[in-house]
Amino acid sequence: MTKKIILTGDRPTGKLHLGHYVGSLQNRVKLQDEKDTEMFIMIADQQALTDNADNPKKIIENVTEVALDYLAVGIDPSKTTIFIQSQIPQLAELTMYYMNLVSLARLQRNPTVKQELSSKNFGESVPTGFLTYPISQAADITAFAATHVPVGEDQKPMLEQTREIVRDFNRIYNKEVLVLPEIVLPPKNQGRLMGIDGNGKMSKSLNNGIYLADSPEEIKAKIMKMYTDPNHIRVEDPGQVEGNVVFTYLDIFDANKEEVAALKEDYTRGGLGDVKLKLRLNDIMQDLLAPIRKRREEFAKDRDLVYKMLQEASQKAEKIAAKTLEEVKDAMGINYFK
Repeated sequence: MTKKIILTGDRPTGKLHLGHYVGSLQNRVKLQDEKDTEMFIMIADQQALTDNADNPKKIIENVTEVALDYLAVGIDPSKTTIFIQSQIPQLAELTMYYMNLVSLARLQRNPTVKQELSSKNFGESVPTGFLTYPISQAADITAFAATHVPVGEDQKPMLEQTREIVRDFNRIYNKEVLVLPEIVLPPKNQGRLMGIDGNGKMSKSLNNGIYLADSPEEIKAKIMKMYTDPNHIRVEDPGQVEGNVVFTYLDIFDANKEEVAALKEDYTRGGLGDVKLKLRLNDIMQDLLAPIRKRREEFAKDRDLVYKMLQEASQKAEKIAAKTLEEVKDAMGINYFK
């Protein structure tokens, strides 16, 4: 059986939230125990600096916070390599070589890049590093010979661009050096978690998330102000289930599907208040997040140990990336003094 190599990661722009947990973290915990599977998780600080270059402190501080969230949910550094992107210099060199294979027009056509550029409102002041992010991502993936890359639906164009770079490199240099990665999309309707305000996905920028490190009081306060049905004013009023964030969360997190179905019927018919639903959801979320928060607090007591774990894993990752870079330069014929 061919070994499966997985590369995934997150930008350290803040602590991780339930959206990360549903979209990727819980799946990573399962993947690390799969037979013949090796997983690399990258804390993408260089990518985060592309639009935070004027505030590097934000990124530096959050590297440890993201690592703590990984450990808290059960990602095991003895099974999974958790490394910091900026500590692998070979990634930058690979990015430079790949840049020559991609036109500016192709980058500007990338749907994900277009959407992100629009949301950032850069205008004419687009940082070059931000625009070339898909090329950097290709370097990250190919450096570790990743065979599978789990991404959300919105990131699919980025992976398609990586696959183009791989095919072009292998064709131009007439050698199968780079591994063509397979895009792994989440099951339908499982890749995103709606924010507590009902406005799109949960995100740090929209400030509409429940974080893994939130206190019990913070969790309850956020749940009690969740968006439901604005027309469901009195308990006896018929309510709308679709678009109701509380029911969206109950569908995902409540193990008793039969009771949830009955609650939906009661709510639609009229006679079930929002507060009762929110209190039920609060109990469920407290049970889910309490052990995660406790583990996080334990790991946070020894941040030096967390840093040591990141350092050792980054050193391991660098050796692997160095081997790929050597093969790339061999194929290009620029290992002049070898």
